[in-house]
Amino acid sequence: MERTAQNRIQKFLKFGSKLGLERMEGLCEALGHPERMQGIVHVAGTNGKGSVCRYLYETLLALGYSAGIFTSPYVEDFRERIEANGEMIPEDILEGLTDEVLGAAEILTTERDETPTEFEIITAIGLAYFASLKLDFVILEVGLGGRGDSTNIIENPLCTVITQISFDHMDRLGNTLEEIAAEKAGILKPGRPLVTGAAGEAAKVIARRAYELGVPLIDTSKIKAYIHEKSAEGSRFSAVIGGNRYDNIEISMAGAHQVDNAVVALCVLEQLRSQKQIAMDGEALRRGMKKARLPARFQIFSREPLIIFDGAHNSAGARALADTLIELYPASRILFVTAVLRDKEAEKILREFARAAAGFAATDSSSERSLSARELAGKIRAAGGSLVFETAGARDALEKAKAMAAAGDFDLIVCAGSLYMIGDILK
Repeated sequence: MERTAQNRIQKFLKFGSKLGLERMEGLCEALGHPERMQGIVHVAGTNGKGSVCRYLYETLLALGYSAGIFTSPYVEDFRERIEANGEMIPEDILEGLTDEVLGAAEILTTERDETPTEFEIITAIGLAYFASLKLDFVILEVGLGGRGDSTNIIENPLCTVITQISFDHMDRLGNTLEEIAAEKAGILKPGRPLVTGAAGEAAKVIARRAYELGVPLIDTSKIKAYIHEKSAEGSRFSAVIGGNRYDNIEISMAGAHQVDNAVVALCVLEQLRSQKQIAMDGEALRRGMKKARLPARFQIFSREPLIIFDGAHNSAGARALADTLIELYPASRILFVTAVLRDKEAEKILREFARAAAGFAATDSSSERSLSARELAGKIRAAGGSLVFETAGARDALEKAKAMAAAGDFDLIVCAGSLYMIGDILK
């Protein structure tokens, strides 16, 4: 089926990503203020926010509540961004809401000379869909930053969340972790609790803003998680949160950083319980936490040969991936099939990958922002990596990598650096 809604929405790409809420205010007013729905958990951060959202969403569903999740980007299907009660938004409803939102956008453009951006259109569609369903909870992931992000149109979240802060989108958010943290802290609302996994100077900035707004702050860095088992299929851990023991929690996303993300989610659930928004059931909670998975987050795509997909597209994500590979596959010869967008800090990402990589295959993605295979090859050499080959087209690059693994040159293939590249392979 031709993705008509997606094609129409993507025409707004030309207006870029403009921070600020004026256009969203106009859209939401025209749509009957869907942003005023209750039950929202608002999640910002540089790394981990998608995973935290998924842990919350799956667990709330397992506990018997109705819930929606708004997240980005998508890997295979545009509708991944808007999901409710275990199902992506239906095609016909997406088409209808696209008509409605684009009609509101046209009025906004005519009357106020303000044209919404692509992400604002998508956010408005998501909010309108969730409001129509009258859900118990909506897990709302920030797109970019926090303060001026279109999702920050909401006024009264049950809880806000800020995950780890690292360098990304510096052209819009600032050149220091403190500046980036200040933008993320823009989602805080007076008196509404904040759960944060941020550390260092970024955490101090967030804590100061929380104090100014009278926001109760839960710092997950003070919670010790005891990891009992870990593998490429996930981890099993225990922790004490809010005075309650969470024993033998199993998660299906690999890496110590995913345990940290799971702890953040559990702290949010504790907040909802303390607000009497949810009743906790230990077995249901365990089912939800274990069910939570995201595509291209240490995703085992194939076992013969062993191929892992990971969307790591900034230095912190690349570091977490390399750490996990080194821990789980210390003796393996790993070939990285890599593409990177030109607005990312490619050499920092590649230096992290190089800690685990025996070699690199440089490729590209279908995104117009992608570095060419040749440009990336130069950056791999500059980062101290061993270039094995360069090939335009991610599918061709993976096929060549598989042939090398079959010949015994490598034990493991990791496709990482760009979700666009992984999407190209899967499509």
